[in-house]
Amino acid sequence: MKIFEKDDHRIMWGNVLDILTREVPDRSIDLIFADPPYNIGKNFIDLPDKWGSDESYLEWCYKWLKLCIKKLKSNGSMYVMTATQHMPYFDIFLRDKVTILSRIVWYYDSSGVQAKKYFGSLYEPILHCVKDKNNYTFNSEDISVEAKTGAIRKLIDYRKSIPTVYNSKKVPGNVWEIHRVRYRMDEYENHPTQKPIALLERIIKASSNEGNIVLDPFSGTFTTSFVAMLLKRKSIGIEIQEEYVKIGLRRLKIMPEYNGMPLQKERRTFEHSTDKRQITLNLLEE
Repeated sequence: MKIFEKDDHRIMWGNVLDILTREVPDRSIDLIFADPPYNIGKNFIDLPDKWGSDESYLEWCYKWLKLCIKKLKSNGSMYVMTATQHMPYFDIFLRDKVTILSRIVWYYDSSGVQAKKYFGSLYEPILHCVKDKNNYTFNSEDISVEAKTGAIRKLIDYRKSIPTVYNSKKVPGNVWEIHRVRYRMDEYENHPTQKPIALLERIIKASSNEGNIVLDPFSGTFTTSFVAMLLKRKSIGIEIQEEYVKIGLRRLKIMPEYNGMPLQKERRTFEHSTDKRQITLNLLEE
């Protein structure tokens, strides 16, 4: 294990179970966002996302989930993601250990090839959990969105004693339409399952306050830590892959170079699968 830190942001490079057990104090974290491997065969450099069986995958997940719950403060919140086929098992496992406030659907459009022999997936599930249903952070005003009905059309609510125009702002429901991160977007990093800044911004604004500690046990591109930094929170990011740790070091401005090489976004070349044309994507440097 190796630790890098600067100011209020820490990157821990190593195995998530070991780090959670030994390096993160119990009841010390205000907010956890957990986006683990999904056990669906994605290629994370030299660590394929595939367990020998669903049972072995879930056994591993239950271990880090229990550790995450131990690390949360009594008024802490946790958001958990996994594949649609595994989420029911997460839900049942967690419901007698924490309170599940919301079962969120992150919906996104897809311009890519969709399934032809079944209904392809256009969403990922997220559980919003708290330790104490009577004491937790939820900053509704910080995440309000414009209502799509009533207020836009300036409709009048005649149910009130003094008829007034419908409120133009509301708390988002549990279906979130947020674009996925695509190659040509400025925020894109070289990672197969990068989560968008907008998604983490909503979660961190809603369930933490300035100065709180936000933990991501599967940091990947370190978007959670990056957004926490922008929103004046503290962050802890755990990651097992060196190449992804380097992304975190750059995004959090912890180190300008690594092993004598400057840390910057790479110029990546992707090969088209049908005509073998080379498509070069110029990624903006931060």
